[in-house]
Amino acid sequence: MLALKPVSQFKSSFSGNVLRRPSPPNGVPRLVPFSWTVRAKPLVRAVISDDKAVDSAKKSSSFNDGPLVSGSSSSVKEVRAVVTIRKKIKEKITDKLENQWELFMNGIGRGILIQLISEEIDPVTNSGKSVETSVRGWLPKPSEHTHILEYAADFTVPSDFGKPGAILITNLHGKEFHLLEIVIHGFDEGPIFFPANTWIHSRNDNPESRIIFRNQACLPSQTPPGLKDLRREDLLSVRGSGKGKRKAHERIYDYDVYNELGNPDKDEDLARPVLGGEERPYPRRCRTGRPPTKTDPRSETRIEKPHPVYVPRDEAFEEIKQDTFSAGRLKALLHNLVPLIAATLSSSDKPFTCFSDIDKLYNDGFIVRDDEQGELGDNLFTGNMMKQVLSVGQKLLKYEIPAVIRRDRFSWLRDNEFARQALAGVNPVNIEILKEFPILSKLDPAIYGPPESAITKELIEQELHGMSVDKAIEEKRLFILDFHDMLLPFIKRMNDLPGRKAYASRTVFFYNKNGALTPIAIELSLPPTHFSSRNKYVYTHGHDATTHWIWKLAKAHVCSNDAGVHQLVNHWLKTHACMEPYIIATHRQLSSMHPIYKLLHPHMRYTLEINALARQSLINGGGIIEACFSPGRYAMEISAAAYENWRFDMEALPADLIRRGMAVEDPSEPFGLKLVIEDYPYAADGLLIWSAIKEWVESYVEHFYSEPDSVTSDIELQAWWDEIKNRGHYDKRNEPWWPKLDTKEDLSGILTTMIWVASGQHAAVNFGQYPFGGYVPNRPTLMRKLIPQETDPDFEKFIHNPQHTFLSSLPTKLQATKVMAVQDTLSTHSPDEEYLGQMNQLHRNWINDHEVLKMFEKFSAKLGEIEEIINKRNKDVRLKNRTGAGIPPYELLLPSSGPGVTGRGIPNSISI
Repeated sequence: MLALKPVSQFKSSFSGNVLRRPSPPNGVPRLVPFSWTVRAKPLVRAVISDDKAVDSAKKSSSFNDGPLVSGSSSSVKEVRAVVTIRKKIKEKITDKLENQWELFMNGIGRGILIQLISEEIDPVTNSGKSVETSVRGWLPKPSEHTHILEYAADFTVPSDFGKPGAILITNLHGKEFHLLEIVIHGFDEGPIFFPANTWIHSRNDNPESRIIFRNQACLPSQTPPGLKDLRREDLLSVRGSGKGKRKAHERIYDYDVYNELGNPDKDEDLARPVLGGEERPYPRRCRTGRPPTKTDPRSETRIEKPHPVYVPRDEAFEEIKQDTFSAGRLKALLHNLVPLIAATLSSSDKPFTCFSDIDKLYNDGFIVRDDEQGELGDNLFTGNMMKQVLSVGQKLLKYEIPAVIRRDRFSWLRDNEFARQALAGVNPVNIEILKEFPILSKLDPAIYGPPESAITKELIEQELHGMSVDKAIEEKRLFILDFHDMLLPFIKRMNDLPGRKAYASRTVFFYNKNGALTPIAIELSLPPTHFSSRNKYVYTHGHDATTHWIWKLAKAHVCSNDAGVHQLVNHWLKTHACMEPYIIATHRQLSSMHPIYKLLHPHMRYTLEINALARQSLINGGGIIEACFSPGRYAMEISAAAYENWRFDMEALPADLIRRGMAVEDPSEPFGLKLVIEDYPYAADGLLIWSAIKEWVESYVEHFYSEPDSVTSDIELQAWWDEIKNRGHYDKRNEPWWPKLDTKEDLSGILTTMIWVASGQHAAVNFGQYPFGGYVPNRPTLMRKLIPQETDPDFEKFIHNPQHTFLSSLPTKLQATKVMAVQDTLSTHSPDEEYLGQMNQLHRNWINDHEVLKMFEKFSAKLGEIEEIINKRNKDVRLKNRTGAGIPPYELLLPSSGPGVTGRGIPNSISI
């Protein structure tokens, strides 16, 4: 192993690149190479974390060139930078050897160069005053974080230097390193923090230095004179030119359409249309710049797993997240496990033949043979879904029992559970009040037939126990799940796919005086044909065995519709895809000094990376979603069709509830609105979370935008909002419903909506996927047969064995296990998850503002109170949708959680 000599034995000269020329005409300084001779200093122990440590260090031999703050001279002072770097937690031998070399190079001042920039202008350069030095000294920080190291660098600073406001850092090593923060000790105001949490590229990859600002938030007009050029330069550095292929080390944020879902060069059957543009509007994604395919110049070539898709370097998963997700979870699943499941279940891909076949997935598991273990290797799943059980020469994969049947394995059969999940399940955002009758379609009748639903007033009134339809509508007792218009244009193409049979469904519910919601009628529609005028079928629960079984099949088809719309629209489109442009615009237009950047930063973590992985393996042509959900290859076209009705202003929770008729405005109520169904767990708990976020955001915005015109005069903020509308959501740029951004109230509303979507809304529609969908009969993602009619040849088979007809209509064993595995992965919290209202201790110095920190503490305490309220609600016997025999509590909007599949917890961001 490399032996490290005392640093005092080394004297060195070297070249760096952190000095700046006087500003060019455009006012943006450029970083240019320079060289100087550095006076070697003795080895230091860089473990300075507070003023006491600094005082102690003043007396140590580490400071034998002079004190940190000179008392004898008024012309200069000595200050020290403590540079905190995070190393890999799990290191290979090569990593350890490289680390020893880096330690050595840092110790002799040839590893990291830093330049301290003042907030004050240097009249000679017309830029911020600056001093330069190199990092010297290496010793790991003695703490529980053994993978975190601290280094030291000493500066001699003129007494008129002013406050330091930025640091330029240059990495002379051959590879990148992860900088957590830099703390400057020795100024009169005490330690000055420069939070980073960023990858510092090697000078070999990019000669430009990185700019790190101190933790003082300020609006553009408040930028200290010495930092104005750097603030502008830092923003320009992440925008790119819109040209060329992006490289892994880059931090370039730019926009592109969804033109990488298909792979026409590999197989013409894998060609997919471009999403984004006049024909198929869609939000924009992060640009990667890969060349076009040979077959279709409009499509971009794909990067297939396991090779990574480009995301800006700081958006990539950190090591703990990679271990949870990439190595041990989804990449293993998609690259290794699914083929093994396929081999295990045989190439014939058989249907379930009895319910015990499904139960065996939890009770017995299935065997991975000896010859398959090598392929699976270390990438076998970890976490809750599959328990690893070693038997002689074989691995047994065993699924965790989903929460929906853990307490009551027959609950999924009951109508009240079917209805309960529309209010407290994984997709509680489609149910709406029935406002008028008859139910009418908005589709073109020339193509899709008469607009009137086949659900008649007479049929409904048979289920209302003497109440008229008009009276039920007046008393707000009729509700509907309506997927008709969204899906009917695609049904013919979907049903032409092998092994797929679907309808476009409508389900009407009655809310009785006992507070129970019950499904009373289901309409299943097919496109009209020349051969049959009958294309709408209506079902009720009936009172005999045959109609009961047909009713079960009808509900299964509704659940299949619901599962597809949930995944493609409410989950992927409205949270993942719509959030991506906000993140890109935030990095491109808001400086890291900007208070709104600091507010949004926790809510952007990992989203671009998880979206890139989804485009690579989940929503791509031939991917898991196409293989396992009813729409098949038309899945993303349905998502694009749904985007035509997307509105930013309706993504606010109160606005959405009012739009769907699930709440009415009422100033006397705590949140200014009253729920039509009081026992609506998603809405009731969601309003608590929404209100807490709103209060936190409003106080934060008020703190920074106290002047009358401060919002309209904020050039970065206005450019940010303009770019979201006109580039990120380009296809919606001319819509009249976009909120204005003129006042602090406008800003608070916009930010509250964004943070809600990234946190509470995503948690509500994501982390229940395995708890509700892990039992296939409860929530089939596709159906393989239409409901048999009396004139069909298969009707007699149905009469003789209805269970076989039901099970053979569900996904096959292979499709089911694929979906279960993916749903488990998507329902899993990583050990490094950052939850709403919690602060990662490594990032505790994110802002130097005691008032803001007090506001955040209040927000955090409020979320703690909300958790107690939700826990009490889950024990309130009056609330039948979250308590009762076999009923799981509604925990999806409980703020906190541990790792794994917990069915609870609100992460700050869309991180899975």
